[in-house]
Amino acid sequence: MSDRLRLALLSPVAWRTPPRHYGPWESVVALLAGGLVERDIDVTLFATADSETTGRLVAVAPRGYEEDPTLCAKVWECLHISEVFERATEFDLIHNHFDYLPLTYSQLVNTPLVTTIHGFSSPDILPVYQKYDGRVSYVAISNADRSPALEYVGTVHHGVDLGQFTFQPRADTYLVFFGRIHPDKGAAEAIEIARRAKRRLLLAGIVQDAGYFRELIEPHLDGERVTYVGSVGPERRDSLLGGALALLHPIAFAEPFGLSVVEAMACGTPVVAYNRGSMPELIQDGVNGFLVEDVAGAVAAVGRIGRLDRRACRRHVAAHFTAERMVEDYLKIYRAVLARKRLAPPMGPHRAAGCS
Repeated sequence: MSDRLRLALLSPVAWRTPPRHYGPWESVVALLAGGLVERDIDVTLFATADSETTGRLVAVAPRGYEEDPTLCAKVWECLHISEVFERATEFDLIHNHFDYLPLTYSQLVNTPLVTTIHGFSSPDILPVYQKYDGRVSYVAISNADRSPALEYVGTVHHGVDLGQFTFQPRADTYLVFFGRIHPDKGAAEAIEIARRAKRRLLLAGIVQDAGYFRELIEPHLDGERVTYVGSVGPERRDSLLGGALALLHPIAFAEPFGLSVVEAMACGTPVVAYNRGSMPELIQDGVNGFLVEDVAGAVAAVGRIGRLDRRACRRHVAAHFTAERMVEDYLKIYRAVLARKRLAPPMGPHRAAGCS
């Protein structure tokens, strides 16, 4: 048997890994897989057949079901999840990024399961996590998103590849909203903030709530003051975020993390966000953005945005939110889980940093 850690990474199959445009969970898994391979971990990525990885790819679903409406989501999810557990003896550890359903397979195999909880879509799913609490190792993506009903082995903030984000020392005059077009994300509030601040607004993201878009967003789209640019890929994302005066993030829910916040800061763009969920863990108020309570507070913050040093935004990401830091944090968790199971193989010369 090889002394390299044999790791199965279970990615969602809504989108390709890495995603072409939208797919935050898939994006995180892709970065994690690549970083682990660089550290000589034997990585098998379970993802869609059109996914790309430097590890070994195992695929059942031909494409992401969000990209191909002919695919039945539940059918391909079941086939996808069962594949990794039917091959569980091939791995020392399974790392699940597929939410709660894989937990129901966990006691049918001897291979330990680490599950990153990418937020709770509803309180209704908590009983599944509670049933397997203590038998599955849970990782939170922010301290704010930890449920008091569960035990966790650590918190690992997401990381980004700084090489994909170009630092822009000077901004244009527009504001940007970058996220799902959904009431939770506050696209309508972003329009109102931009209107009151007398700034042009560019909206980017998938339309997740068609009725919300039709009623509260579309009537304001004039191609001048408010423009919807669709769901953009990595290249357009870089220039869109980097050119903005600020990212508006007026969330209406307790955001578990917020990748777009870190991505904007990686370009040097400060963030004006409602002070909810994980935002205080990402934003240093008055340094790389502003934490506000409402539309009026956001408008005032936009007026002060020129006081912030865009270099401080980039430095903050480099210090706390790189893919390399994320990988090292997960390596530490893998070691802890395997040590507890008395299965710990050597994992090479790299030492893991402490979890955030």
